[in-house]
Amino acid sequence: MKDLVLYCKSYSQDFLRLKRLLASIDKYNVDRIPFYISTPTAEKALLEGVIGQVGYIWVADEQIVASNPRADLVRYREMSGRLSQQIIKAEFWRLGLAENYLCLDSDSKFIRDFKKSDLVTDENTPYTVLHQNKELFQIAANRGHLQLKRNLGMEAERVQKLFNRVGPSFYCAPAPFNWSARVWQSLDQEFLQPKGIGIWDLITSDHPESLIYGEAALKYHAIPLIAIEPLFRTYHYDWQFFLMKRLGETETKLAENYFGVIYQSAWDVDSHFGASKKSLPSQLLRRIKRFARYLQSYF
Repeated sequence: MKDLVLYCKSYSQDFLRLKRLLASIDKYNVDRIPFYISTPTAEKALLEGVIGQVGYIWVADEQIVASNPRADLVRYREMSGRLSQQIIKAEFWRLGLAENYLCLDSDSKFIRDFKKSDLVTDENTPYTVLHQNKELFQIAANRGHLQLKRNLGMEAERVQKLFNRVGPSFYCAPAPFNWSARVWQSLDQEFLQPKGIGIWDLITSDHPESLIYGEAALKYHAIPLIAIEPLFRTYHYDWQFFLMKRLGETETKLAENYFGVIYQSAWDVDSHFGASKKSLPSQLLRRIKRFARYLQSYF
């Protein structure tokens, strides 16, 4: 078992973004931390056609699902991809490949050198992203997006109640998630098994995996909590991206404080695999809408 690995669960629509991530890992991974990628078995050939076969170790999503003796492959196939991918990320630890894993999203990329010591202590305890999201909430409030804090706050409160914790809301997001297998194991042993449920019952649209991990870490103390701020700058929304650019933010400047950047795939649709197949009117309409949001960032 390795002390630390990098891991990304991906799928075909994100393969162009994944190719960009892989290139950045190859460039900036000083300690050559092993990089694992998982996809559905049916997409392995396409994956290799897009990103090649070098620089990573492939694992089948189905193998991760099957590593849990209480999992159900039929249920996995019936579940929406948005939820099943969260569960697969949370279950990667069961393969026994590493004590800790930096869980990356395909729409990430590194922008400066990173080492093992940036992610774990000498005692192999991962630094935990744990904060109150105040910067994002303030930027959203400044732009009049008050529902953002309300929605995320309600989500955090729902997960807190699962663990009977009272107090301020904490967030272990955005990605990448610097996760410990010990925390996920403690969740399984202390929460899931006594209730006779599985993680497939716990992670839902109301209870995302990042909040569950954070609450489990706070509740069961499987690892010492050494809190850090997010490792990457994340542009959650296009209006946020345009606003930050107008203020002079560049990847070069971001590298002073962040190891990487995330351009959320929810709005960065031009990077979808197969995006060029969209009709010309559809592409023009998307660009017009984006330009309108760009103008709004000035007012």
